Amino acid sequence: MKKLILACIFFLSLSGSVWAETIFLPAPVKEGGMPLMQALNERHVSRQFNPEKKMDYQTLSNLLWAAFGENRPDGRRTAPTARNAQDTMIYVALPEGVYLYNAQKNALEEVSKEDIRAKTGKQSEMLADASVVLIYVSDYDKLDFAKGEKKLFYSALHTGSIYQNVDLFAASEGLNTVMLGMVNYEELPTLLKLPENQKVLIVQPVGYKP
Repeated sequence: MKKLILACIFFLSLSGSVWAETIFLPAPVKEGGMPLMQALNERHVSRQFNPEKKMDYQTLSNLLWAAFGENRPDGRRTAPTARNAQDTMIYVALPEGVYLYNAQKNALEEVSKEDIRAKTGKQSEMLADASVVLIYVSDYDKLDFAKGEKKLFYSALHTGSIYQNVDLFAASEGLNTVMLGMVNYEELPTLLKLPENQKVLIVQPVGYKP
């Protein structure tokens, strides 16, 4: 009996840790928002964020779906990729930790409990103020049809499409965002626990206006 009780306690503690590592987001709202032409007119970049305002999970779900969520039953996404490679991975840096966006499950899978927002780029104070920092990573193994520098070409093309989706979503929702080229390429692969075949491209902070 004692062994059975201990086994149950172990199982429950293990199950609890598994559940704690995944955040299942609310279903994205796919209707409404600003008309496209108006969003294009409102689209702009801003490096100023309200550090006191946290992004709720509904807005985050809508944001990530707009970025690169599934929009068709066959698993295709809101941004195009050559040969449907879907090589771009979105890491989501929040105050409570770092997560990998799982588009199929509409969930965030925990990578680390560390707040790395300020470490994602050279402009640390600005990044720390953002509600969320999106880190775009390309899985080069999924670009096996491309050779050499062509992998960088395709990965950059795909990431740019996703970035623009986020840019337009931000304009529609009255959020601030900017694409950063001054990325912490030295530390991010370690912070994200990336294998050699996965490459960090750019980071995109998103947050509320001051």
